[in-house]
Amino acid sequence: LNRIKASGLKLRFCTNETQATREKFVKKLQGMGFDISVAEVTAPAPAACRILKERSLRPHLLVHNDLVPEFAEIDKANPNCVVIGDAAENFTYANLNEAFRVLIGMEKPVLISLGRGRYYKETDGLKLDVGAYMKALEYACDVQAEVVGKPAKTFFESALAEMGVSPQQAIMIGDDIVNDVGGAQRCGMRALQVRTGKYRSVHTLHPALR
Repeated sequence: LNRIKASGLKLRFCTNETQATREKFVKKLQGMGFDISVAEVTAPAPAACRILKERSLRPHLLVHNDLVPEFAEIDKANPNCVVIGDAAENFTYANLNEAFRVLIGMEKPVLISLGRGRYYKETDGLKLDVGAYMKALEYACDVQAEVVGKPAKTFFESALAEMGVSPQQAIMIGDDIVNDVGGAQRCGMRALQVRTGKYRSVHTLHPALR
């Protein structure tokens, strides 16, 4: 990262992190020695907040407790949509059922998901990601979720716009064959998958690869 910055290349950290605010996320990385600022981070929660304001939507939040501050300026009274993120331990039956009841009670249910990842890796191993729970609500409520994180094309376009570059001028580097590589390629970018994190050797045969 230091070499990239020293070269003068533009850089954005595109993350589907939804267990913490950008400020807390950046502070954690800074503590590990990374040279990173909040302004360099493109994340799902702020993108979702823009959508909520533009469409006058009031969300029922099914997210991690540490992410709630990102929605501080959003009206959440009398919800007319559900926003789901990686809620971790908040993914209880009671909480999922509450989100289900909000959606099923709407004439035209609106489900906004802060990503659709299947799983991710932490120090103690692989863990289910938001996508599994998003699919459960889609199935139960017969609704198609609007994904605002990776691999949504609009997410990558937002990061490109922030840098002022075209897709052909950018390359995405990540460990997720679907959300990083596949999403970037569908946006017209080149992509590189690192063999760390959630990488598996079977990914070399994945249909998302071009």
